[in-house]
Amino acid sequence: MEGGTRDVTDPRNPQAQQMGDESMARNLAHQAQAIWPQEQRLFDRYGLEGPVRILDLGCGTGEITRRLADRYPQATLLGIDILESNLARARDMDDGAGRVFYAQGDAFALQCGDASFDLVACRHMSQAVPDFPQVLAEITRVLKPGGWLHLLSEDYGMLHFPATDPAFDPDRFWNANAVAFMHGIGCDGRIGRHTPALLERAGYSDIALDYVVVDTLRVPRDTFAGIIAAWRDGYAEPLAAASGRTPDEVRADFERMIDAIRTPPDYAVWQVPVISGHRP
Repeated sequence: MEGGTRDVTDPRNPQAQQMGDESMARNLAHQAQAIWPQEQRLFDRYGLEGPVRILDLGCGTGEITRRLADRYPQATLLGIDILESNLARARDMDDGAGRVFYAQGDAFALQCGDASFDLVACRHMSQAVPDFPQVLAEITRVLKPGGWLHLLSEDYGMLHFPATDPAFDPDRFWNANAVAFMHGIGCDGRIGRHTPALLERAGYSDIALDYVVVDTLRVPRDTFAGIIAAWRDGYAEPLAAASGRTPDEVRADFERMIDAIRTPPDYAVWQVPVISGHRP
């Protein structure tokens, strides 16, 4: 669940309060540790090298911007986020190589020229904004013909935990709490499965969907648990409000899932869709 200040009532940024909470910085760090080792190989298909230009849209604290800078040592990178607090953390952790720049910006109205970038990476953001096709139109505008779009689109129907407690249905939790919360603020909690069709309608070719598998076999249990714990800390209250439950009840459900992750041999998995497309 995911990102100069911006009003928390901004209809284009309905999760500003959660995005700006300290729990989100923890979450982004854990997600990068869990996802990047598998995700990084997907960039090989784009065939990019040399002094390319890369946009990391919704860069947050720059966890992946910095990794992309290492992956493309001659590239110039721009990380854009709507929250200045995230960008301040990103700048503090920048290695000073002079190839990475950060700017506050609105994904619905990018202050970038047409056909400016060879690669646009947009991760953990599509589920956090309403009317993502408008953002996709802006991405397409700033992407060069022949350039690549790399989208990580979360889907809260793709988290699975053991159903060992008859009083708790983990599948129902995500649908009745997280998806309901997203729907209530105009966002799509299942956008991962909807993204390939969005790219096709936008005219992209060579569309592919791959899954990064964050589970208790591939990822350290503490790292996976850290993701869920950060969601608990940042989202328990809004999820409770959306589902008509108390925050304590929602936190207790999060704790059940965290315990399952931390307790061998219990198995838990988050299937993370990564969608790519080629702008003709």
